[in-house]
Amino acid sequence: MKKLTFKLIPLIALTILSSCGTMPIARLLHNPARFENRTVNVSGVVSTSFGVPLVGGLYQVQDESGKIYVLSSRGSVPTKGARVKVSGLLNSGVTVAGRAYGTVIREERVHIH
Repeated sequence: MKKLTFKLIPLIALTILSSCGTMPIARLLHNPARFENRTVNVSGVVSTSFGVPLVGGLYQVQDESGKIYVLSSRGSVPTKGARVKVSGLLNSGVTVAGRAYGTVIREERVHIH
């Protein structure tokens, strides 16, 4: 039992540490297929926000490298100007001439600073 516990500790620590870091938005948009249906973490400022109470909405997060839309199914979305850290599944749209269109993060968790 002790051997199993000691083998699980590094695995758990690695999982926690890997989920804490955020990624530049430009990296996601540069090659969205690489991150398709994977959990990604971004942080930045909400630059646009559209919400419907009790339904959810869409908001755009901007960091120093770019902007990405976040699709929320929660009953509310962060307001414009809020600093956020978002974790969710990346869904890519289409890529034309090396530029991604329609790439969104389906929000799983959001932390508002």
